[in-house]
Amino acid sequence: MTEAEKYYHSLLTFGMRPGLERIGMLLERLGNPQNSCKFIHVAGTNGKGTTCVMLAEILRAQGYKTGLYTSPYIVDFRERIRVNGEMISEEELSRITQTVKEAVCQLNSENIVITEFEAVTAAAFLYYKKCGCEFAVLETGLGGRFDATNVIKEPLVSVITSISLDHVKILGNTLGEIAFEKCGIIKECRPAVTYGKQAPEALKVIKEQTLKKNSPLYDAGECEYKILSETINGTQIEYNGKNIYLPFPGEHQTENCLTVLKTVEVLKKQGIEISDEAVYNGIKNSKNPARCEIINENPLIILDGCHNESSAQALKNVIDRFLKGRKIKAVMGMMEDKDIDRVLSILLPYFSFVTAVTPSNPRAVKSEKLQEKIEERGVKSESFENPAEGVNFMLKDLKRDEVLIVCGSLYLCADVRHIFNTDSI
Repeated sequence: MTEAEKYYHSLLTFGMRPGLERIGMLLERLGNPQNSCKFIHVAGTNGKGTTCVMLAEILRAQGYKTGLYTSPYIVDFRERIRVNGEMISEEELSRITQTVKEAVCQLNSENIVITEFEAVTAAAFLYYKKCGCEFAVLETGLGGRFDATNVIKEPLVSVITSISLDHVKILGNTLGEIAFEKCGIIKECRPAVTYGKQAPEALKVIKEQTLKKNSPLYDAGECEYKILSETINGTQIEYNGKNIYLPFPGEHQTENCLTVLKTVEVLKKQGIEISDEAVYNGIKNSKNPARCEIINENPLIILDGCHNESSAQALKNVIDRFLKGRKIKAVMGMMEDKDIDRVLSILLPYFSFVTAVTPSNPRAVKSEKLQEKIEERGVKSESFENPAEGVNFMLKDLKRDEVLIVCGSLYLCADVRHIFNTDSI
């Protein structure tokens, strides 16, 4: 872990009170670097990361210098801040962190406490300005209305991906309440795009908020397309007479792709040049680790960071579509604040054996507790505190015709990725 990363982790995780005042003051001390770039802003419960990656790759393929801001990271902290697909260098992160740290210390002396996410967001804005980014794609960290990324003034477009129940203690107990928080990124008179298969309760709120803000709303559900072929490695679709290869499997990823394509249409309406070739190459070259990611073919081993009901349902659909009749084993680790029971009820019917592990995160549920929940549902289980030990235990007896799925948390996927020699993104 670099000194820069240690510094960010030393800061408060969440603010004492919601609001954008703190990040606003921090950025003002830094010269308001967020005003030097045009943004595409993305919020939602699931699909944010993949949507952001595809949009950034399309802009990059067109030749624009493009920043990408995502979280959490899988392999390296520097993944969170990228320009044209390249992570910020350790040296550059160190320099920018020092600048951010000085401003944070000044504010601390004035009894203004800056959180970790606020500080990292400020660092990203500084880097995009220094690199001369023409565009940057921003993924919200949590919610939207009070998310530090929402300090930007007028995004080119706000994108709302699939909304489901998650972080209910912070965002609300209903889809409508959560949608309201996510819609906080929609700005007055600026266009918005919504995921095509949005739950009716969420879509109702999205329509209300865009109407209230005089924001034109574009629904990806209106896209006409045809699936030409699909495998567990990806999907070939026809859209507007053009073939597009999506390197992610599953219906949910097709819907994410349609959200991206609708967003591209909105950008083009604003005079931003994006060719069909850039769209094709950008999507084809997109990578987003730990989202139904195949890291070994024979035997088949899949990493998936599913952590809530919606993402577990997406993994279930992939299993139903592509792995019927296969014997599937799993390594699972989850966060204590997730709906563990619901995720287990969706996925356990597909698993013949599960090893429970404890991801390296303070919020992780202990492996023994997870094992108990698994066995209560009639599935044989073992537990290991260390994720790597749990994976290696499963690999010892994994037959070539069996499938191993590592799932339950992006933090778990990050913990075990090195075992498979897939440390790149």
